[in-house]
Amino acid sequence: MALSNGTPTALLGRLVTETGIVDDGVLTWDGTRITAAGPAAEHPVDPAALRLPADHLILPGLIDLHCHGAGGGDFTSGSASDIEAAAAHLHRSGSTTVLASTCAAPLEELEHAFGRLADAADRGLVAGIHAEGPFLSKKRNGAHDPAYLLLPTQPDVARLVTAGRGHLASMTYAPELPGSDVLVYELVMHGVIPSIGHTDGTSEESGAALDLINEELASTGFAGFSGRPTATHLFNAMPVIHHRSPGPVPLLLQRARAGEIAVELIADGVHLHPQTVRMAFTIAGSENILLVSDSTAATGTTTGVHRLGGSEVTLVNGSAVLTASGALAGGAGSLLDVVRSTVDAGVELCDAVRSATVVPAAVLGLSDELGCLRHGLRADALVVSPDLEVKGVLRNGDWVRPLDLAA
Repeated sequence: MALSNGTPTALLGRLVTETGIVDDGVLTWDGTRITAAGPAAEHPVDPAALRLPADHLILPGLIDLHCHGAGGGDFTSGSASDIEAAAAHLHRSGSTTVLASTCAAPLEELEHAFGRLADAADRGLVAGIHAEGPFLSKKRNGAHDPAYLLLPTQPDVARLVTAGRGHLASMTYAPELPGSDVLVYELVMHGVIPSIGHTDGTSEESGAALDLINEELASTGFAGFSGRPTATHLFNAMPVIHHRSPGPVPLLLQRARAGEIAVELIADGVHLHPQTVRMAFTIAGSENILLVSDSTAATGTTTGVHRLGGSEVTLVNGSAVLTASGALAGGAGSLLDVVRSTVDAGVELCDAVRSATVVPAAVLGLSDELGCLRHGLRADALVVSPDLEVKGVLRNGDWVRPLDLAA
């Protein structure tokens, strides 16, 4: 099973599946679909199958639900070619499925950005749009320009939903803002996942918001991507935990443990301390955590000034920061980098991979298409070295990053 140019269409090696690691495994595909995945002893193995080095791993294609760009391209302010370049960089880095995240900007600019991203979704470059704002707390704005943050109204939310042309998958909002209930109604009615984040609210406000979201999801049958809401980069852009004023984080971790919400973690070694990452996995469980990169246009670059919406971002000691203030401004690495940092923090490999594959696929409502190595699913996979460095990326049956097993 090899193409005429020698590109493999069958691999022998260690598979990371949703249930564990298969040491002597086989992965084959035909066109865009996986035809076999599992123990080699249970599947016919073509003599032409490529046997990987014994210490290498085959992972499912990673799924990043929060990324603002890469390779110099910004999803909010970038042109169609910038968007294509950013998506291509993310795909080659191992994130075979991505939501394109926008940041706060004037509504008219966001409408134009949504149009460009909807075009990219139509082409299969991105799986949809994640709007981070503009309905965020000005006290927890992070890298978002507070001048562009708004209180939610039905007409404004409807404008953005319409601009997304059916590709708006999720929207981050602060539930304590007046009008947030109307936002939830509007999003759920149109099949968009509400995501709690950039909030200065209390534990009680977060709990009430989550109750409302889940009530609306249950009452409407939710015709969108998922039946479960999310929390945007838990811990970041939220009140710190205090024993007399816990804020939203403990509540969201507990409700995640109950399966009522999936919580994002930017576990890149910069946004969160390793002990914080271990704590979140211990409390919530890997099946309720979404590892995300929060990547920016600076991701995959080494120097230069890049865009994050209307702001400038530069790299300082490997971190993406706002040029004007030095404040942290999203991620500088890929989702595979986040998986590696999560493992370095003490989380089991299979748990980290699950939170970057199986869980986001379920949130998108695409578990029958993506998220694991299984017969009939889309042929998305990556080959990595023992230290989780990418060696090849397969997307939709094509090697978007050619396999390179050289030391």
